[in-house]
Amino acid sequence: QVQLVESGGGLVQSGGSLRLSCAASTSISTISVMAWYRQVPGKQRELVAFITSVDMTKYVDSVKGRFTISRDVAKNTMYLHMNNLKPEDTAVYYCNAEKPPYPAFWGQGTQVTVSS
Repeated sequence: QVQLVESGGGLVQSGGSLRLSCAASTSISTISVMAWYRQVPGKQRELVAFITSVDMTKYVDSVKGRFTISRDVAKNTMYLHMNNLKPEDTAVYYCNAEKPPYPAFWGQGTQVTVSS
């Protein structure tokens, strides 16, 4: 069982930056994959980026070069550093964790709003 709590969302101007945090209730060294998703009302939830237990990362094309996913194992926390934010990045951002054989775990989300 893993509890996830997101924080760091807010309102920023276009071109600004934010750092999202996802704090886990257990050691993230035991988690196979952690990821950030985002969702706009009425739209499908989208995978933004993921990071594996060996720090392999991957990003959706629209955020490549702007977002960076990372982990701090000592703090049991995953981060999403978001730079050069655009209005189309506006969404609720969710933390996700996979720890087989258990089903996926989700946080409650944090709102990111980017003004023009």
